[in-house]
Amino acid sequence: MKKAWQIERKLRDEAVPMDRRIHDSNWFDAEFVPPQGDDLIQLFWKSNVPGSGAPEIPYQEMIQAQANKGYDVSKAEELLPIGLKLLKEDKREELRVVTAQILAALYEAPIDPDSAYHTYSHPETWETVLQEMKQPISQDAKTWNDSFAAQIYQGWIGQLAGGAFGTAIEGYTGEQIEKVYGKVNYYITQPETMNDDVVYELIFLDVYEEKGKQTSSVDLGLEWIKQITFGWSAEWIALRNLNQGLMPPLSGSWNNPYSDWIGTQMREMICGLVAPAKPLEAARLAFVDGVVSHSKNGVYGGMYAAAMTAIAFSETDPRNIVLQGLNYIPQNSEYMAISKAVLEVCQNETDPQKAWKKIEPIFEKYNWIHAYPNIGGVIYSLWYGAGSFEESMSLLARAGNDVDCSAGLVGTILGIINPIPEKWSEPIGDLLETYIKGKEQLSIRELADKTAKVAKKTY
Repeated sequence: MKKAWQIERKLRDEAVPMDRRIHDSNWFDAEFVPPQGDDLIQLFWKSNVPGSGAPEIPYQEMIQAQANKGYDVSKAEELLPIGLKLLKEDKREELRVVTAQILAALYEAPIDPDSAYHTYSHPETWETVLQEMKQPISQDAKTWNDSFAAQIYQGWIGQLAGGAFGTAIEGYTGEQIEKVYGKVNYYITQPETMNDDVVYELIFLDVYEEKGKQTSSVDLGLEWIKQITFGWSAEWIALRNLNQGLMPPLSGSWNNPYSDWIGTQMREMICGLVAPAKPLEAARLAFVDGVVSHSKNGVYGGMYAAAMTAIAFSETDPRNIVLQGLNYIPQNSEYMAISKAVLEVCQNETDPQKAWKKIEPIFEKYNWIHAYPNIGGVIYSLWYGAGSFEESMSLLARAGNDVDCSAGLVGTILGIINPIPEKWSEPIGDLLETYIKGKEQLSIRELADKTAKVAKKTY
C-alpha cells in the first residue's frame, strides 16, 4: 500500500506546468457561490490550482498532512485508492461513503509513537510561545521613522509583484518548471494581482484599523465570517469551524489536518508592515491572527514571516534578516529544526544549485503547500539572492512548490530594503484585484497609505 505522501510525490514529480503563455488563469470572483454536497466532494477529490492549473487531491493531502503531524493514518490510506477509483467511475453515492470513512479515520487516527514530531516542543499560548523564543531578544523600536511609509509602499509592491510572478508556476517542482519555461527570472505572462493570499491581510488591516493593539483572534475570526465565503485547505476548515461557532484558537486547531501548512506564513507580512522595526510586536500580532486558521508550527511560520518583515525596516542584509527572524519563534519546535537544517546547507555550500539539491530531500514527505518546503525556498532565496529581486525570484522558481506565497514573502522583505525595480513594478501598476465584495479593485498606493497610517497611529 502506498503512503499518501508517496502518491503526492508521484503526482508532483510528474505534473507538467500548464503553459500560461497560451492559457488564461481561472480565478473565481466576488459572485462565486461555494460548492456544496457532491460538488464539494468532487472538488476535493480532483482540483486544479486557479492560477497555474497544478493538480491537487485535497483528501489525499489531508491524510498526508495528518501523518506529518505524527498520527498513524494507515486506515485512511487504505481507503484512498478506493476513493480515487470511485471518482474515476463517477460513483457519487459510494464516494460519499468512502469520503466520510476517510474523514472519520483521520479524526480517530491514533498518535504514531515513532514519529519525530512528538520529540519537539510546540507551545500553543502566547505566554508559553514567548518563553521559548531566544532570550534575550532585541528591543522593538520606540519611535516612528518617516522613511517607514515609503518602505511600506515598496513592501506592498514587492509582495504583489512576487505573488504575480509565482501565480503562473505554483504547484510544480522546479525541475518541471524549467522544462517548460527554461530559467525563469521574470513574469511568465502579463502579471495579475488576483490570488487567494492577500485577502486575509486586507481583513486583518480592517480590524486592526479599528481595534489597534487590542485586536483579538475572535475579532479577526468574526470578520472572516463577514467577508470571506470560501477558502482552501486550512482556511476552508477554519471558516467551517467559525461558521459552526468554534472561535479561535479552536477554529484553527480543531479537526484541522492542515494546521501546519503555509496559510499564516503567506499572510503575516501585514503584521510586520503595521509594526515596522518592531519584530516582537509583529510576531505577537501574527500569533493573534495565525490561530484563527492554524496551530503550532503553522502559527510559527506566520510569526517568522512577520518578524522578518519588521526587521527589514532596520536591517538591509537579507542573510541577517533570515537569522534574526528565527529568534522570534519557539526554539525547540520542529519548525525551528527544519529551518536550521536548511540554514546549515546554505552556510556550508557556496553553489546555489548544489545547495537546493541538498535541501530538497529534506521535504520529501511534505506537501507542496506545507509551510516547511516553502520556508526552505524562502531561506534559500534570501540567502543566495544577494538582495536582487530578479535573482531571488529566479531562485524561488528553481525551488518550486507554492511559489506565489513564498515570492510574496520574499518580495515584501526585498521591497522594504530597496525600492522594487521598475521592470517589476510597472506591469502591475496601481491595481490590486480581489474576490471580496466591495474590494474587487483597490489602489495599491491607497492600501499602502492606509497601512502606514494605521502603523503610525499604533506606534
